Order: sequence, then structure tokens, then C-alpha cells
Amino acid sequence: MVRSALAPTSQELAGAAPPLAAIERLRALRPGLPPAAARIADVVLHQQAEVVHMSVTEVAERAGASEGSVVALCRQIGARGFQHLKIELARALTRPVQAIHEDLEPEDAPVIVMRKVFAAGMQALQDTLAVLDPEALARAASLLRAARRIEVYGIGSAAPVAEDAHMRLLRIGLDVRLAVDSHVQAISAAQASPEVATLTISHSGSTVETITATRLAREAGARTVVITNLGRSPLQAHADVVLHTAARETRFRTEAMTSRIAQLAVVDALISCMALAGGADAVAALRRTSEVLALKRY
Repeated sequence: MVRSALAPTSQELAGAAPPLAAIERLRALRPGLPPAAARIADVVLHQQAEVVHMSVTEVAERAGASEGSVVALCRQIGARGFQHLKIELARALTRPVQAIHEDLEPEDAPVIVMRKVFAAGMQALQDTLAVLDPEALARAASLLRAARRIEVYGIGSAAPVAEDAHMRLLRIGLDVRLAVDSHVQAISAAQASPEVATLTISHSGSTVETITATRLAREAGARTVVITNLGRSPLQAHADVVLHTAARETRFRTEAMTSRIAQLAVVDALISCMALAGGADAVAALRRTSEVLALKRY
């Protein structure tokens, strides 16, 4: 049987990752770097295990440099950006099987996979409950309810969560629009006003497209709410209210697993608060939409 070129062997899953070319280039370039870039290089080279867990903002602060300088250095050594560098670092520091899921071993049977994946999801929910600020949740619910229109932004792995938030907000009778395309997000944000509020969902808080949309919306006068993972990130600089999740996703991969579960729980809590604040109007809207949706079933 011919193995797919994309499918890793069990030996590859259990073995060490390939050499980290970007880090080797960084080490080679370090002597000739200007002061700010040299400080960033030192943080990355000497604190690799810590950098895997840090945001671009945190690395910039530790190095006494700007976020733009961190991203520029990443690109100079061949990475597409800081997130790409973190993924390469994680691959070098961990076993490849962890790119599938943090807790898996190559020999795990389906029943073990099931238990580990479910346990990770439950842990993400418990950790998120511990860090989610009830006062911030209340402020976010109030801010969104007061808006004449709500714009929901999410891209990539966050897009399905944004779609869920969009539908849930519609069901409680609010004027809400969804933008999961970067161009549409930019257009929507540029046309925002003080009567508009935005809800941005981004696990890393470092996605260029959603940062840009949130920044443009705020500059146009909109109030901004973001759902992002715990820790400092560029997105938070453009937020009026931050709702934190706590998931380990960033360390090993870009695909959403536990972070998605945590984000959905925060969305559920946020919209439940908004529905309670809406009182009879929200209940009436839910009843109307339930009656309409009932027509879709046999």
C-alpha cells in the first residue's frame, strides 16, 4: 500500500522534529543585527520554551522593542510572521504527534484519544471559567445591547464561532451583521460609527485581518468587544472590553480545537446575559424565530 506523502509515519510522529531553519538563520544573523532586533533575537534564542507561550506583544515588551520589529525580524529569518515562528519553535521543542493534539501518544487507541480530547476540552472550559471576568462580561453585554447595529468579525478558525455568535444574536432580535472575509471586514469597519459595536473573535489576538478591522472600527467611533486568549496581544489595544479564554492551542498548531470550545462557551454566556437584559423583547424574538425554524423540520 502506498502511503500518502502528507501522512506521517508512526516513527515520524514519535521522533524528533526536523532542524529549525529559522532559528539557525536567526543565530547566524544575530551578530550583525541593529540594537532592537538584537534584543528580540536574544529573547527568542535564549528563552525559546517561554516564547512558545508568549504573544507578540509580550515578546516586544520583554525585548524593549515594538511589535512591528518582532514581526519584521521573523520575516527576515524566513518565517511568515510571529505565529509561524512560534509553531516552528514548538515543533522543535516537542514531539510531532502533539501537532495533532497536545496530550496524544502515537500508540493511543481510539478510546484513549476520546478520553484525552474530551478531558482537554473540559479543562479549557474550567480554565476559561476561572479567568473570565464577570464585570467585563456585564460591560460587554451592555455595550452590545446599546448599539444600533453589531458587526461580528472572525477569520480562519474563528470564523465558525463568529457565525454561531451571529445567528444567536439574530435570534434575540438584534440588528447584527457577520464578516468573515478580510476585505468585507475592512469595508464594514471603515463604515462604522458611534452607533455601531463590534464583536471580534481571535484566539491568538495577533491575526492581522481582525486586528485591522477592529482598529478601523474603533477609529470610526464604534465600541469594540473582543474574545481572545489570556495574555497580552495586539488586538487588545483596540478593545473597549476584553473577554478572555484560557486554552493551550497556540503552542502546537493553528487549527482550533480546545480554543473553539472555550470561545463558544464565552459566546453562550455573553448572549445569555444580553437576552436576560432584553427581557420580554428578547423572549418574544426567541419565540418568533423558534416558530419560523419549526417550519424547517418535518
